[in-house]
Amino acid sequence: MIAIAVDDEPIALDVITAHAKKIPGLDLRATFLSATEALAYIKTDPVHLVFADIDMPGLNGLELAALVRQSMQVIFVTAYAQHALKGFDLAATDYLLKPISFKRFLQAYRQAETRLSVRDNSSHTLLVKDSTDLVRIDLDEIQYIKAEDNYAMIITNGKPILTRTTLNELQAELPPDRFVRIHRSYIVELPKIQKVERHQVTVGGQPLPLSRALRSDLLARFTL
Repeated sequence: MIAIAVDDEPIALDVITAHAKKIPGLDLRATFLSATEALAYIKTDPVHLVFADIDMPGLNGLELAALVRQSMQVIFVTAYAQHALKGFDLAATDYLLKPISFKRFLQAYRQAETRLSVRDNSSHTLLVKDSTDLVRIDLDEIQYIKAEDNYAMIITNGKPILTRTTLNELQAELPPDRFVRIHRSYIVELPKIQKVERHQVTVGGQPLPLSRALRSDLLARFTL
């Protein structure tokens, strides 16, 4: 697994580098003192996993994750436990509290490894629980997914399916090259977007809210 690390504290990068060297299969290709430099690297080189400090000057770790999370796993590194909650709002793979022990580092890496394995080996279907039944949904049938408190409503070409799953959990199971978060309450399939406007997108004739924070990322992917 190809990884990079970004932290404005050199000592923290030294710890991550030392831990990474102990794990076969983890290739820490580069480390950066700024998220801007890390983002420039990501745009030109393949990366599966990013270790990102949250509290950094300029572009911070949360902002970096918002730009890259659709295509790779992100493990946040922070000295403040309260920052971890913000990380999970972005469907982060895991978070590590400083000082980072090797045991927790390995655990977080295994989590990323499992998620990548599931994503790469998955078929073109999504398995969810509808009431008491397990339902297999063809990804091509999904129009969009809407958060409903602790549930998610999956709008398909057929009947809608309500499942007791959060949007963050569903997003981790969906192919990031096809499905994109447009709002904290909405995920859509990229090829099904008909129109992108200032504050909304249209999918299947249905206008859906577009978050200002996620608009730039959507436009970059929509125009590819």
